[in-house]
Amino acid sequence: MVKCKIKKGDMVRIIAGDDKGKVGKVTAVYPKKSTVIVEGCALVKKTVKPTEENKRGGFVNKEMPIHISNVKKEGE
Repeated sequence: MVKCKIKKGDMVRIIAGDDKGKVGKVTAVYPKKSTVIVEGCALVKKTVKPTEENKRGGFVNKEMPIHISNVKKEGE
C-alpha cells in the first residue's frame, strides 16, 4: 500500500502507457491496490450478456485502473 496524494476529482496527466499525454479527471482511487481510474483513459471493450434491462447484450467500453506511478497531478 502506497501513500496516495491523488484524490477523487483531481485532474491528472498520464505519463506512461498507451494513453501517455492524455489528461482526465480521477473517478475512483484504490489505495490498497495503488491504482486509479481516469475518465476517458485506459478503455477496453467488454462483452455483456443479455439481461432483463439489456435484451441484446453486446459490447461496452469500460475504463480500467491505471497504476498511481503512471499518473501525475496536473499543474505540478
